[in-house]
Parts: sequence; structure tokens; C-alpha cells
Amino acid sequence: MYRLFFKRLLDLFLATLGLLLILPIFLTLIISLAILNKGNPFFVQKRPGKNEKTFSIMKFKTMNDDRDKNGNLLPDEKRLTTIGKVIRKTSLDELPQLINIIKGDMSFIGPRPLLIRYLPYYSETEKKRHDIRPGITGLAQISGRNLLNWNDRLKKDVEYVENLSMGLDVKIFIQTIQKVITSKDVVVNPNSVIQDLDAIRSKH
Repeated sequence: MYRLFFKRLLDLFLATLGLLLILPIFLTLIISLAILNKGNPFFVQKRPGKNEKTFSIMKFKTMNDDRDKNGNLLPDEKRLTTIGKVIRKTSLDELPQLINIIKGDMSFIGPRPLLIRYLPYYSETEKKRHDIRPGITGLAQISGRNLLNWNDRLKKDVEYVENLSMGLDVKIFIQTIQKVITSKDVVVNPNSVIQDLDAIRSKH
């Protein structure tokens, strides 16, 4: 019952309430980032959600669009802005995903929505991560976040899907808050500690 009905109801209630409570912070970040990013405060990208149906994930924009002389975007570490580093370290870049939750694209708790190009590289077992809505945080995130290797991270995603319950969600939520407060396991530039999944698995 929780998985089929109450989880979604709870997501909708908490996301709406949360957005109202943080509205002053939300609007301040929108205005600040709009000024710094030439009117564009958001990063929007297509990601696979439940049943691999794509949706547009929203984040606060933490990198500029600087390019080299050939018109190619500079590496992530060179485009990450000063305010962007702070926003990532405090996980504030994920706040716009409250809108994704309200729309029904995401949940508070679930496997993180990864890149579309990773889809061909999942094993049949790992594909179970798409049996439910993706989340802002999940079992993998409280178990090491980007410090986990891909095999362990995806294993944690499947473990969550197979054991989904209200008790597990509460545990993940509480531990996520603790990690946000202490900034534990936060990696400002994930590419510095782990390769892309397709880059790793295409070698095998």
C-alpha cells in the first residue's frame, strides 16, 4: 500500500509544503543565479525516470557556459563558479527537484536519475532501478554517494527497490539530512573521483 499509494501522496504533500517554506531562499537563489548566468538560473536535462520514461530534471545552474577558441565547452572544473561550489557543497542545487516531485517525475527517496546514455550499460538486474520513480536521495547516497564505485552504487539502487518501505525511506531521509548538515561524502566535482559509467563499461 505504501509503495503504490502513500509514498506518492506523502511526496506530493511534503514537496508542496517544503517549496512554500523555502520560497524566500528559492527566489533569492533564482534571482542571484539569473544575474550571474545571463538570465538562466536553471540547469535542465533529460533523464530516464520510472519505466525509463524520460523527463526534464531541474537543478540550480552551478557552471557557466565558457568555451574555448573552437567553441567547445571548457571542462567542468573550469566552469564551476564560486557560488556554484557553495551551492553544490550544501546540496542546494537539488532544490528545484521539488518541482519535479510535484509534477510526478520524481520522489524524495529513490535511485538517482542518471544519464540517458547509460541505459544500454545496465545489467538486467540493474534495470530494476527504473521500476520506481527516481529520487533526490537514495540508499546509494547515504552509503557513500559518488565515492562508491558504479557496481556498488547500482547494487544499492536495486537493493532499495527490492526492499522499499516507509521505514527504509525514513531512515534514508534522516541520514540524508545528517549528511547535508555535515557535508559528508559531498563531492563538488564528481568527475574528479569516478569515471562515467559508459566509459568504464564500454571497455569490457
